[in-house]
Amino acid sequence: MNTRFQACLILVFAMFIGCKNEPKESIKLEIIKSEMKKKEVVYQVFTRLFGNLNTTNKPWGTLEENGVGKFNDFTDKALNEIKDLGVTHIWYTGVPHHDVITDYTKYGISNDDPDIVKGRAGSPYAVKDYYNVNPDLAENVDNRLEEFKALIDRTHKVGMKLIIDIVPNHVARNYQSLSNPKGVEDFGASDDKSKTYDVNNNFYYNPGHEFKVPEFLNDYLPLGGEKQALSDKKFTEIPARWTGNGSRLSQPHFNDWYETVKVNYGVSPEGKKDFDELPDGFDNEDYKEHFEFWKQRTIPDSWKKFRDIALYWTDF
Repeated sequence: MNTRFQACLILVFAMFIGCKNEPKESIKLEIIKSEMKKKEVVYQVFTRLFGNLNTTNKPWGTLEENGVGKFNDFTDKALNEIKDLGVTHIWYTGVPHHDVITDYTKYGISNDDPDIVKGRAGSPYAVKDYYNVNPDLAENVDNRLEEFKALIDRTHKVGMKLIIDIVPNHVARNYQSLSNPKGVEDFGASDDKSKTYDVNNNFYYNPGHEFKVPEFLNDYLPLGGEKQALSDKKFTEIPARWTGNGSRLSQPHFNDWYETVKVNYGVSPEGKKDFDELPDGFDNEDYKEHFEFWKQRTIPDSWKKFRDIALYWTDF
């Protein structure tokens, strides 16, 4: 058997083996695709960054200087391409209206104090109004809720579900909702501020003490030292409330979450839970049993407020 014939025989044999294995590889690929369809994949996106093509990135830069992404940047094309990655859920971070240092007073929105806002864009977890959305993300601020609703519809249209952040641990220090549904009052509106703690207070208080802005460290200055009417190292809060990370100081430390206040869920300062807890194994019961369990029991007011917030957005 000459060398050329041997080489040809080996090549034919290799092709035969390759063809024989091809259906198996194809079946394996289909199985992988089928499994991927069952798997839930979450794509998280910082909404204000997606679609912002401005690369200036100036420290303490304004909205006009550094740009900002918008709800409308999530076009049908963009959403379809995200879905093609195998994504089933898209997580839009920074949607609820949080503190920002941009003047929206012509839309009836109060200005936020730079002394209690970290950065010009603010923290997406220092929510100022749980019944509205971040005005920075809208093309037309008056229609910001409608623009977000349109994004929800586009997301569902391409076959994805969506998630937004609700941060039940704390709210912005200057929480003020302009969009409360009928019958819903702001956090703290009915609190007994003469008490450090009450089961139905939304916040914890330091009666007789006024809040003081932290001593800034490391040469930090709000807005990088830019002069602004509200930037005076003062923020009126009487009595002082506990800070979002649990600090009880009337003047929190610079490293505390001083832009936020901690929400009280009926847990006393000593750690006592002033509400009933579910019996062991009750997690297997249906919603009807849970409803009956809680019907005649004390439910702290903060529970009800966040229940209403969750229902508002799930029905939106």
